[in-house]
Amino acid sequence: MTEPVDDAHVTLPALAADTSPDRPWPVRHLSPKIGEYIARMSPVWVEGQVLNVKRWKHLVFLTLRDIDENMSLRATLPASEVDALGTPFEDGARVVIHAKPQWWTKSGELQLAGREVRTVGLGDLLARIELLKSALAAEGLFDAERKVPLPFLPRVVGLVCATQGDAEHDVVENAQRRWPAVRFEIRRVTVQGARAVPETVAAMRELDAMPEVDVIVVARGGGSLEDLLPFSDEVLVRAAAQIATPLVSAIGHEKDSPLLDLVADYRASTPTDAGKRIVPDVAQERAQLTGLRELASAAVAALIQRERAGLAQLRTRPVVAQPARMLDPHRSRLALLHAASGAALVAIMTRAEASLEAATAALRALSPQATLDRGYAIVRGADGGVLRDVAALRPGDLVRLRLARGETEAQIRG
Repeated sequence: MTEPVDDAHVTLPALAADTSPDRPWPVRHLSPKIGEYIARMSPVWVEGQVLNVKRWKHLVFLTLRDIDENMSLRATLPASEVDALGTPFEDGARVVIHAKPQWWTKSGELQLAGREVRTVGLGDLLARIELLKSALAAEGLFDAERKVPLPFLPRVVGLVCATQGDAEHDVVENAQRRWPAVRFEIRRVTVQGARAVPETVAAMRELDAMPEVDVIVVARGGGSLEDLLPFSDEVLVRAAAQIATPLVSAIGHEKDSPLLDLVADYRASTPTDAGKRIVPDVAQERAQLTGLRELASAAVAALIQRERAGLAQLRTRPVVAQPARMLDPHRSRLALLHAASGAALVAIMTRAEASLEAATAALRALSPQATLDRGYAIVRGADGGVLRDVAALRPGDLVRLRLARGETEAQIRG
């Protein structure tokens, strides 16, 4: 099917699926069709955060923003509905609008034509925060194992705080009182309203990327639950969980407890408490160092005194006072052993002398010399052998005679 277009005297595709590069729809044809489609939508209840509120005659113009996804739609409301709320209708307020989507054909914009408006009650906000808290806790974002200890003395402290307010003063002054040399890298942001979450997240990530920043403090003074809502926002809480630098949450007063407190590595009850927690007290550290030095000196002195007393006690012992007396028992034993060894040697010599005399007497009794001494002689032949039979001799043979004293030669004559 085709339908005629009078001004161009051409036919256009009836359906969007029938269009092509050669047969496109002009904008003037598409925009009304979008309007017809949107006009068939039913009115819907929409929740969001109010931005850019402007009043003109009987209408209130605004932007309705979803802070979790950073999306927004323009909307209008009857001024009478807004006035009937009885509460301030300003940027940052959370509302629920009953509106019908409306397409502006000329400008090609979608807008919500609001009919009714209601503020999101405190009870609803608390319930939604509790639901978000349970969901994040189930993911483990609040677990103690994720938290890291704060550095003892940070090189630079990153501070995210309001552009105007006492939080910056409380953190900086109390930190400098404790440690005057502490350095700060400060990022001032909007701490409530629509810009609070994106600005705070950007500041935290910027400080986290700086290697010299050892701890980050997010500080804000006290306020109502609505004022502190950005610090329970899911986007901000998840961004804080992803930061590698130790994070200190110092939001509101001690009774205030946004979700940022649960994901932070340390929760300070107030900005003043944060200033006291991020750096040590120089006076206290000096006093502690002095005390430790005194304890160390006292311990060394006591040790030296104990060693001196022990040494004096050792020096009074006889073995140290008169070392030679230690040898007295050994001297006595040595004298006894010397005497015993002398007696034993005399006995041995006596027995050996007697044995030698007996052996000498036996040797002498058995010696040929003893026989010679009695007048006998030993006769040897020319070959040196002892002659025992005269039959071996012939006249003229020479023989040798051994007497008791000396030897001689003789010739046999007969």
